[in-house]
Order: sequence, then structure tokens, then C-alpha cells
Amino acid sequence: MKMNNLGRTGMRVSRICLGTMTFGEQNTEAEGHAQLDMAIDHGVNFIDTAEMYSFPASAETFGRSEEIVGTWMKKPGNREKVIVATKIVGPGSRFDHIRGGELDFSRASVRRAVEDSLRRLQTDVIDLYQTHWPERPVNKFGQLDFPHDEPEGDWVAFEELLEAMDDQVRAGNIRAYGVSNETPWGLMKMLAVSDTNNLPRIASIQNAYSLINRMFEVGLSEIALREDCGLLAYSPLSFGALTGKYLDGGLPNGSRHQLFPDFMRYFHERAVKATESYVTLARNHGLDPAQMAIAYVSTRPFVTSNIIGATSLEQLESNLDTENLVLSEDVLSGIEAIHNQHANPAP
Repeated sequence: MKMNNLGRTGMRVSRICLGTMTFGEQNTEAEGHAQLDMAIDHGVNFIDTAEMYSFPASAETFGRSEEIVGTWMKKPGNREKVIVATKIVGPGSRFDHIRGGELDFSRASVRRAVEDSLRRLQTDVIDLYQTHWPERPVNKFGQLDFPHDEPEGDWVAFEELLEAMDDQVRAGNIRAYGVSNETPWGLMKMLAVSDTNNLPRIASIQNAYSLINRMFEVGLSEIALREDCGLLAYSPLSFGALTGKYLDGGLPNGSRHQLFPDFMRYFHERAVKATESYVTLARNHGLDPAQMAIAYVSTRPFVTSNIIGATSLEQLESNLDTENLVLSEDVLSGIEAIHNQHANPAP
């Protein structure tokens, strides 16, 4: 398994990261532990979770993914095998069940969220602690236009947020800080604040990236490369769409789209047309469409780690095997041709 630097932290993480948002909802504790064991056996050393997981967020299951990762890490010898990342949830009325609805990034909220995650993870330190999405109004989760007419509300200044993270670093509770679902403006402003004030420097940015959502390339890839702040790419299979299993009306029983049909980011007409083209390309070259999609993301120069997820060991093994898949020039040329025809249909 190839290892990459996690920003300027000195930590090195596997090019493939195991995402755990299915743990506690679609996967039991035993199944989650089996996935972790398999990932480690394949050379993975990077695990990603969040306080709001399981997905979809609910009062019944929030924190459950961290707990399952925690019971696995508590087994003898496991903690030292992994670099574990988790996240503090941002504002949103759907998450009022978390921390009594106190969902800002103030010192008090960060301290409480870190302490809660440490307890659930059964560890003394979180290796990478991330804001799950910005407090301020931004165009995130597929929204294209900047919401300039939305009320600004109160949001914690970047200096105070970074000072809150610095408190946790100095306390020995976290080792590094990252962001998720962040914008070019936010990333550059925070990097400037950290550099000017000798505060924790952002180590990574976790945003969506896949064959049908390459928006990261437009404004963020240059920052990732020049500032040593690489992408932790989530949804490389676009909610499973790029496997091809949902084409022609397919809706496998127990699949994510069947269970959670309201999440339509990757399933509208333009996205489906692009997906059809990518699936056909893969099959014409004797490739599994899902493996082609994951392998493409893993090899992008601005990607630090590619976050994969699965609900079965068979899916997980297939995803992990992409580490050894080399895409030919013909395949890469075909991908670019499709991208030029169907650019970013599911941002």
C-alpha cells in the first residue's frame, strides 16, 4: 500500500482510507470489526469517522460509528496500527440531538466534542480532527451558487477556531487539524491565519471527488499541491452510482440508494448519462466499473487518501484490490473524453 504524507504533520497515511459511516446503521459492530481487520491486512492504516455517524444522521445512532471503531481499537495491539480521523459536526437543525444543539466551533464546543469523541473512540488522542463543514453560509453538498443572500448569522472567527484546535493540540487530545466540505476562500484564509499566528496548520481537506464530481480540480487542487494540504476524497463511487448497479432501473435490495432514496445528488439525468459512459468504458476495457472509478481517484496528484466504504467484505476486498490496478493510457484518455463531454454533472 502506497503511503502519503498527511500535510506537514510528519504522519504518513495509506493511499486508501477506510470510511466507517455505515458502522452502526448498515453494518453491525462485528461486521465493522471484520472490515477493519481486512483493511489492516491490506495495508490500510487510516480510518475516518465522525461524531454524527452512523449515516444518515439520527438521534438513535449518532456516535455509534466512533464507538465501533473504539471497541476495535481497544483490542490488544490495534490502536498503534492506525491513524484515526474524526470530525466535529457543523451547524444544522437536523443535528440538534448532538451536544444539545450547541453546534458552533467555539472553544467550549470544540473541547466538549473532542472529549466526547475520545470517550467513544476509547483512545487518548485523535490523530486528525476535522470540522465536518463550515459554520458560515457556503455552497456545499452539491449547491453551485454561493448563498450571498442568506443571513450571515454568527460564526466563530478563524483565529478563534484555530486557537480552539491549538488548545486541544497542547492538551495532547489531538495531533493535527483538518477541514471538510471547505471552499478555496476558507482554506486559504485559514492557512494564512495559522501561518501568521503560529497556530495549527490545516493538514488536509476532505471534500467529495469522483469521476462525476471533479469540482475540486477547479479551485482547490492548486492549493492542495502548493500548500501541502492534500485531499481526503470522499464518495469516490458517488453513493455507489459508479458501480453501475443502479443503471437501467436497478435498485438492489439493501443498497444505499434503495434505503435512502432522498439522496439524489448523483442520480439526476445528467449524472446518470455520464455514469453510463464511464461504466461502458470500464467494461469495454475488461474492468470492473467500481474499481476503475476508485483507481482513478487514488492516482490524482493532489489526493492524499481515497476514502472507501462498503457494507460487505466482498465489496471491501474489491475496493481494496484497486491499490494494484494501473489504468492504461487508453482508459485515462477515455475518461478525459467523457469528462469533456459530461463535465461535473454531480457537483
